[in-house]
Order: sequence, then structure tokens, then C-alpha cells
Amino acid sequence: MTGRTLARVYLSLGSNVGLRWERLCAGIDALKGMPGTEELAVSRIYRTEPWGMVEQPPFLNCVVELETDLEPEELLERLQAIEQSAGRSRGGVRWGPRELDIDILIYGDRLVNTDYLVIPHPRLIERRFVLLPLCELAPELEVPGLGLTVEQALEHCGDQGEVILYRHGGEG
Repeated sequence: MTGRTLARVYLSLGSNVGLRWERLCAGIDALKGMPGTEELAVSRIYRTEPWGMVEQPPFLNCVVELETDLEPEELLERLQAIEQSAGRSRGGVRWGPRELDIDILIYGDRLVNTDYLVIPHPRLIERRFVLLPLCELAPELEVPGLGLTVEQALEHCGDQGEVILYRHGGEG
């Protein structure tokens, strides 16, 4: 790590194309290899129904907790490169199938709102499939700008989509 300030960051990973389990594991491994970054924890993996565009295969999702000295924009660039190396191409159908999707949920206590990056993730509190694994890692964490902990956000989440703890059985 460099002399820059470290931020605690929470990322959501999801995959619903091809070998989902392997793609998530490869994504987590790629995060471990990012310079200036240290993995602290990984939630369990959950099987979830698609959100938004529902005519597609189910997702596998998890949340990763990191410490990084990368600025939010630098982090986003590296995450997009990891997604691309997993086969994801930009410009597809919104909320459509994805080989690997990595979203920045929370970046320390920072609020970011640019044309291409919003932190905390703008739909974080609407998505049970993100809040549940995030709550597993940091239930008392306050979501910046909301005045709610992750656990409180989960309790008030209107999304009732099915989120099931996943047991890897060798399927893709």
C-alpha cells in the first residue's frame, strides 16, 4: 500500500451467465490482486432472482469488503477492467444478463455524484440481494447520507425477492 489514506469499501459482485460460481471466484481473486488494496472479508454467496429485467437466469451474488488507497474513479476503472476480462461488454441491456457485475456500494463515508459514478450506490437500499450479504459483513455500518445502518435499511427494504444461501453443486 502507498502512503495515501485507506478507505473501507464494500463491493457487490454478481453473475448469471455461464459458470457463475467460477466467475465470482475469479472476480474475488482479481480484487485481491489490485494494487493498493487489501481484501478484508467476503460474504457468503447467495442465489437471487433477477432484478429489473426478469426474463433471464438467476444470479449468484456476494459482497466483498476491502481497504484501498485507490480513489473512487480509479477503483471504478479497475473494476470495469475486471468485468471486461470476465467477458462483460458495456452497452448491453440495462439490468440484463452479466458474466460479472461489480458495483461500488459504499466507499468510506464519501458521497460521490458524477455523470458516471454515484456512491453510495443509488439503488442500494432497494435491493435485498445486496443488503443481505452487506448486512452479513457490516450490520452496524451507517450508509453515508441516509442516516440508516445497513441492518435498518434491510429491515425497511421493500424488495421481497427471494435470496437463498447458495451451496455450490458444480453447476454453472
